[in-house]
Amino acid sequence: MARDLTRITLADWRVTDRQDDVLLCVSELATNALLHGVPPARCFRLDLSLGTDGVLRVEVHDSGPGEIHPTNPSPVGEHGRGLLLVAALADRWGVRERDPGKAVWCEFRVCVPS
Repeated sequence: MARDLTRITLADWRVTDRQDDVLLCVSELATNALLHGVPPARCFRLDLSLGTDGVLRVEVHDSGPGEIHPTNPSPVGEHGRGLLLVAALADRWGVRERDPGKAVWCEFRVCVPS
């Protein structure tokens, strides 16, 4: 659902460049929130914003602990690459505390249609 919402939002904003990168990062951050940051019976929140300066910001808020620990994944393992992908694809990324939990964010410079 997070990918679908993002795809629809990007289309509404007429952002056509870097869509695949943005969608993959949304998917990775949402998956991490569900697997590691959301206690039972809680949800996560996805925020998307597009500045007039052409910076598209993705934030995934969850109520889990504020620390994240990127891993050095096994070459044959199936897990542990999400934040490495976000770091490789986004122009910037980070984590900020919130109460409760944290927000993991990433930013992309995109062309803003006039």
